[in-house]
Amino acid sequence: MLRDILDQIAQVVTVAALSPLLQGFILRGEERVQRARGPSLLQPYRDLRKLFRKQLVVPETASWIFWTAPIVAFTAMLTVPLLIPVLTNFPLPLSDMGDILGGGLVLTVGTFFVNLAALDSGSAYGGVGASRTVMITILAEPTLILVFVGITLMAHSMLPFVANHLLVAEPAIYWGPTHLFLVAAFFVLLLAETDRLPIHSSTHIEVYMIEEARVLEYSGPLLGLLKWSGMMKQFILYTIFCHVLVLPWGLSKLGSALGLAGAVLAILVKFGIVGCAVIAVETAQARLRFYRYQEPLAAAFLLAVLAIVANQIR
Repeated sequence: MLRDILDQIAQVVTVAALSPLLQGFILRGEERVQRARGPSLLQPYRDLRKLFRKQLVVPETASWIFWTAPIVAFTAMLTVPLLIPVLTNFPLPLSDMGDILGGGLVLTVGTFFVNLAALDSGSAYGGVGASRTVMITILAEPTLILVFVGITLMAHSMLPFVANHLLVAEPAIYWGPTHLFLVAAFFVLLLAETDRLPIHSSTHIEVYMIEEARVLEYSGPLLGLLKWSGMMKQFILYTIFCHVLVLPWGLSKLGSALGLAGAVLAILVKFGIVGCAVIAVETAQARLRFYRYQEPLAAAFLLAVLAIVANQIR
C-alpha cells in the first residue's frame, strides 16, 4: 500500500517536473525545423524561475476570480495524473476517484476559470482571448467527449487502464478502424488543446493570439502558475494520447523503482515521437484565418463519430 501511494506521488511529480521539458523540446524543434537555433531545452524552467521571482502586479478591476484562477488551474492539472496511467499500467489508490470522462471534466475546469479571469480583468485582449477560446471549445469539447465515449465503447470500460491493456493484448483491435479513427480524432484535438492549430499564435505581440491574450494581464508568480499549468495540460494530453491510444507500451507493471525509471525513459521516447509529429504538422500547415478553426475540429468530430459507428458494426 505504501509503495502504491509513493507510485501515485511519483506520477504527479513526473507530470509537474517533465512538462517544461516537453515544452522546451517542442519550441526548440519548431525553431530547428525553420533553420533557427532555437531556445535551450531547459529554457521553460528558467522562465518559470524568473516569473516566480518577479513582483506581482494585479489590475485594479480584478476580483477574487483573478486571484484564484491560476491556483484552480494548477490544482486541476495536479489532480488529473491521479486518474490516468502515467507510469503504471494498473490503477493506484486514488485512481478510482474518477474515470476517463471525469479526467476530461477536471481538465476543462482550469480552462473555465482562466476564461473567467480573462473577462474579470477588464482587458480588451483578455475578452478577445476568452471569447476565441470559447468558440474553439464549442467544437473541441464535444469532440473530446465523443473520443472518450469511443474509447469506453471499444474497451467496454470507462477506466483508461482497461483500454491500455486491451490495445496491448489485442493487435486486431489496435489496427482496427475504431482505434485508428480515435487516434486521428484525438491528434486533431491535441493540436487544438495545445495551441498548435494554424490559427494560433504562441507570442503575445500578434493580433490573433488566443492563449497569450487570456493571460496578458497576469504577472509574477500567478503568471508562472498559469504557464506551468498550461505545460502540465499539454503533458497530460500527450500522456492520454500515448498511453491510452497510440503507444500503450512501456508502463511499469509492478510499480517498482526500476520499473518507474523505465517508464520515465519510455515517456521521453514516446513523447519525442509524438512531439516530432506535432512539429511536422504545425510547420507544414499554412496560417489560416481564425474563422476557419471549425474545419479541423469538424473533421475530428466526424472521425470520432465514425469510430463509434465502426465499433457498433464490427
